[in-house]
Amino acid sequence: MTARLLTAALLMLLLASCGGTAGRSSTAGASSSAGVQGDTFEEDVQLAQTYTEQFWAAQFRSIGRVYRPITEFIPYRGDKGPACGGEPAASGNAFYCPEGHFIAYDKDWMEQLWKQLGDGSTYLIIPHEIGHAVQAQLGTEFELNVQYELQADCYAGAALAGLVKADVLSAEPGDDKELMLNLQEAGDPDDDWFSPDAHGTAQQRQQAFTTGYTKGVGSC
Repeated sequence: MTARLLTAALLMLLLASCGGTAGRSSTAGASSSAGVQGDTFEEDVQLAQTYTEQFWAAQFRSIGRVYRPITEFIPYRGDKGPACGGEPAASGNAFYCPEGHFIAYDKDWMEQLWKQLGDGSTYLIIPHEIGHAVQAQLGTEFELNVQYELQADCYAGAALAGLVKADVLSAEPGDDKELMLNLQEAGDPDDDWFSPDAHGTAQQRQQAFTTGYTKGVGSC
């Protein structure tokens, strides 16, 4: 089985769409682009994890370091997930926890995104959270939370580009719009960089992802 994502040919369309993507109403009744027979949400989660960690293992080797794989990928439902740093898991969320070096995600929420917005959601969320694990291993420090989040988006773009170049991932028509739409939906409603949970506006997140995709890890 082969996963599908962006190719270099679709990248120009992605760049052209960064100024304004389709709104939520355009997705009504849309089917997932994961429609290749035999694909499931669980398979996409596993592939996104495996491929992204392989990418980062190679990146770490290139700088003479060893990437430490995530200990667990933990699905949960609602708020019945693992706590992290004394904070309970929240519904409709995915997160990396430095304590325990694991990633947890609300399975029902992510699977609903997979069905409504396409498999691109999985190939954004998982690489984004692994990006936070990379930050932890590299000892990255920023003053604002939004800086961590936008760098994780950039890392996600860099990882997907690397996998495309390595012919691990290929594309289906519309994947560029799908990825941008997922970032549109995940963007903050306003540009409040000082909010402790700020992730960046839709345009900022799209631009961070595109920067990583076009320019690689070093640009992040």
